[in-house]
Amino acid sequence: MRLTQYFLPVLKENPKEAQIVSHRLMLRAGMIQQSSAGIYSWLPMGLKVLSKIEQIVREEQNRSGAFEIKMPTIQPAELWQESGRYDDYGLEMLRIKDRHDRDMLYGPTNEEQVTDICRTHIKSYRALPINLYHIQWKFRDEVRPRFGVMRGREFYMKDAYSFDLTAEGARIAYNKMFVSYLKTFARLGLTAIPMEADTGPIGGDLSHEFIILADTGESGVYFHKDWQEKDMVADISYGDDLQPVVDQFTQLYARTDETHDANTCPVDEADLMMRRGIEVGHIFYFGTKYSAAMGASVSSPDGEMTDLHMGSYGIGVSRLVGAIIEASHDDGGIIWPASVSPFDAGIVNLKPGHSETDKVTDMIYQAAIKAGRDVLLDDSTDSAGAKLARMDLIGLPWQIIAGPRSTERGVVELKCRKTGEVVEHSPEDAAAALLAHLAQKVSQKVS
Repeated sequence: MRLTQYFLPVLKENPKEAQIVSHRLMLRAGMIQQSSAGIYSWLPMGLKVLSKIEQIVREEQNRSGAFEIKMPTIQPAELWQESGRYDDYGLEMLRIKDRHDRDMLYGPTNEEQVTDICRTHIKSYRALPINLYHIQWKFRDEVRPRFGVMRGREFYMKDAYSFDLTAEGARIAYNKMFVSYLKTFARLGLTAIPMEADTGPIGGDLSHEFIILADTGESGVYFHKDWQEKDMVADISYGDDLQPVVDQFTQLYARTDETHDANTCPVDEADLMMRRGIEVGHIFYFGTKYSAAMGASVSSPDGEMTDLHMGSYGIGVSRLVGAIIEASHDDGGIIWPASVSPFDAGIVNLKPGHSETDKVTDMIYQAAIKAGRDVLLDDSTDSAGAKLARMDLIGLPWQIIAGPRSTERGVVELKCRKTGEVVEHSPEDAAAALLAHLAQKVSQKVS
């Protein structure tokens, strides 16, 4: 994509309303625009990142054995009245009436809706186990939306729901999602720490939230140093017994600052680390809370009707865009992990109209496109300083920079955004080196 043909409305100044790094950089990089309090339009580059995160989440859910569906954003109030949550949920639920004066709501979550689907279609234990998920917009009427997409009112979320005949079967489903989350966050370039959590309005007695480490995170996290040395279960198969894997992770100490007590902490001070963190996922097992209330039961092997055991599993897809930025940025702007970068690389022509620079940048651009790479060529007439600052701001992992001075010497610069390292190559070697780096990204995705 040529920048002169793309819609990328970057801002030079920090927006006054942006309180945290991710909100500030998403606005400045032209990823989002506020529509109203806590509600945003996603512009082309922001949507590309959102879609890439969504696809990684989808792939790992599919690999775990879950099936994708799509449930509506607007739900009938009767379902929530059946479960008993309609009056209890609070002011965060946006309640509306349709033209026939029927009570409706903009779904903040989908336990009731998916339970209705399963009670309608699943009548026998032979149809179990099953896990259904969707990735959909949701709405919670936050009293004080802030921090951009990190705590908005409208948000994009993956939520999955497992149905099993027994508590033992439900724990197997829970463990699959536990491992799926670790795999998902690892592919996003994040270190995620699961820790026991309150179940809140979802209910149940087993829950873990997943915290990613970020220096600008919203809460403090205390954890054993081995967390940063652990293999993020990339090689674990969903066909394995996952309980030992889950036990291995959950036995390592990890607490938020709200629950950490220095006087009772079992970890030696030398082994205890403290960082900031951001919650990006939450999983729950809540037994028969919804199935019993809504009549979701199946015939068991002995012929008895048995209420289904359920779990729910959420990942904040839109929240992850902000969380990744919080975890990966510097003074110049965003530093995208290769797996979710809006473009694979950026090519900067410092002097459009200069014949040799035009020739070199176009050659590298065409070579990348021929190899199936998605690259952004800055062919604008902006100053060299503005071009370089913009490329750092939007955070593409690799940059090739060419201007009259370098091309007259027969070289261009290849820059790694993460490390800042710059290496001079001939144009041909720079193209080959760039494609080699991008091929590593593909191999990591497949592994």
